[in-house]
Amino acid sequence: MSKVFVNIGLSLDGYMAPEGMTMDNPGYKNWGAKWGAMMAWILGQQYFRENVLKVAGGETGPVNDLVRATFERTGANIMGKRMFDQGEAAWPEEAPFHTPVYVLTNEKRDPWVRPGGTTFHFVNDGPQRALALAREAAGSRDVRISGGADVIQQYLALGVVDELEIALAPVFFGSGRRLFEHLGDAAPQFRIESVLAGPAATHLRYARQP
Repeated sequence: MSKVFVNIGLSLDGYMAPEGMTMDNPGYKNWGAKWGAMMAWILGQQYFRENVLKVAGGETGPVNDLVRATFERTGANIMGKRMFDQGEAAWPEEAPFHTPVYVLTNEKRDPWVRPGGTTFHFVNDGPQRALALAREAAGSRDVRISGGADVIQQYLALGVVDELEIALAPVFFGSGRRLFEHLGDAAPQFRIESVLAGPAATHLRYARQP
C-alpha cells in the first residue's frame, strides 16, 4: 500500500504559517518576508526551478535530490480549504502539483482542471473519505498531506501518517499557525529516519513507529 506523508516547511519556533497570512492582506506583520525566509531554501533548487518556476538553472546536490524524490513519489495531494483559497489566488495557471489534489471543504464545487496534470477535487465527506480517494488516485505512489496545519493535525490524530518530512528553517515567526497542536495523548510516535543539513534549512525525516 502507498504511504501517507507530510512534507512541509517549518519555522524554528514551530509555525507553518505566519500570523495573518492571506493574499488579500499582504502587508500584515510582514508575513510575506517571513514566509519567503522560511521557504528560501527550495527556491534555488534546480528541480524546483525547472519543474515549478519554469526557469533554467539552480543548485544541484543532496537537497535538490530530496526535492526531486518528494515530487516523484507523490501520486496525490490532500489540503485544506484555507490553503486552497490562498493558492487559487497565487498559483500560476499550471498549478505546482501535477497530481490529483483533494481539498477538504464544506463547499460543493465541480473538479477544477488545471494545465500540467493538476485537478482539484472538493471533498465534503471528511478526511477519511479524502484519503480513500487520494490512495485510489495515487496507485503505487504516495499520498502527500500538503497542509495546512489543521489538516495535518487531523491526519495525525487519525494515526494514518507514515512519515513526516520537515524542512526546519532558522527563522522565527513569533505567532501564526503551529504545526503540532490539538493532538492529545493519542498522537502517534515517530523515530528519526534521516537528517540532511542544508545551508538554509535542516531536512528532517521521521518514520512512524510500528
